[in-house]
Amino acid sequence: MNDDLNVARAIDALRRGWPISIDGSLTVLAIETLQEAQLAALDPGHKANILITSGRAATLKLSNQRDAATPDAPVMIARENWIDARLALAIADPALDLAFPMKGPFSSLPCGSDAAAAALILARHAGLLPAFFVLEGASGEAQANSDAILAYQSADQLKIVSRARLPVTAAENAEIVAFRTQDASSDHIALVIGAPNGQPPLVRLHSECLTGDVLGSLKCDCGPQLDAALAKIAEQGWGILLYLRQEGRGIGLVNKLRAYALQDQGFDTVDANTRLGFSIDARDFGLAAQMLKLLGQDRVKLLTNNPEKGAKLAACGISVERVGHSLPPNPHNKAYLDTKRDRTGHKL
Repeated sequence: MNDDLNVARAIDALRRGWPISIDGSLTVLAIETLQEAQLAALDPGHKANILITSGRAATLKLSNQRDAATPDAPVMIARENWIDARLALAIADPALDLAFPMKGPFSSLPCGSDAAAAALILARHAGLLPAFFVLEGASGEAQANSDAILAYQSADQLKIVSRARLPVTAAENAEIVAFRTQDASSDHIALVIGAPNGQPPLVRLHSECLTGDVLGSLKCDCGPQLDAALAKIAEQGWGILLYLRQEGRGIGLVNKLRAYALQDQGFDTVDANTRLGFSIDARDFGLAAQMLKLLGQDRVKLLTNNPEKGAKLAACGISVERVGHSLPPNPHNKAYLDTKRDRTGHKL
């Protein structure tokens, strides 16, 4: 519990622009939220190096293709006197590449510590760009250890905290069930339609998409997929929609919008995520498996075109029969759907 609390405090400190220490051996300051005065106080001698991911480093020509194959692995850049907070943000944010086309030259340093890798995971939890100024030693406002960061928001901690009848447009006989881990700020939701009848439920794992689910974005197929899934479950008479609070394939809303901006520059969804320094898909489908188990279901018919979802559920002990879930493209999302088919193995 104390470890989880320390991780939560570290995430909050990063969002506030405060330095944190990891494993008592590394102090990090998130580049996205820092102020010049904070950087000067932490590093008056300009000794702090810069930590980024290999995906971002590949864009800066600091890693080879083999290194870049793991886009969220840590890469350290040697600090030079001319790298201030403004240029550090340009190093971190690919949306600024056109405004700062002649960055560098940079030198990479060996970086294999667990603390560095854990810092990049913390950035994802905080919804920040995965980039830091780093110093050896412990001098942060909050402390956490790398093992606790890796285990943070574990599916094993998930619990049902509330449930109520919720008639919806697709089905009046529905119940909403809320799930929470002790230290997470986001709650996950299940909508249970009908009642168990001895058959595996028709299940849809739907990751939160504010732009698609609420605003009707045409850039993705999330909103139509959600509506169609509810309709299919209601037609079957028994099933479950799991609504996972993992916006933008797990990178958060703000970073998803950054990825949208990169897409406007011509990058597809995969390259946009890796240029930002994130993995192609950072979602935790172990949460979905635990939600199903808490609902008493270990056999499902899974509405999905993504074989990875079924494989992850199966690895967590859920028996899965895949049911296709395709919808026609529109002019705005055709390239997005083509990328899912061609680069992430979706069966469209």
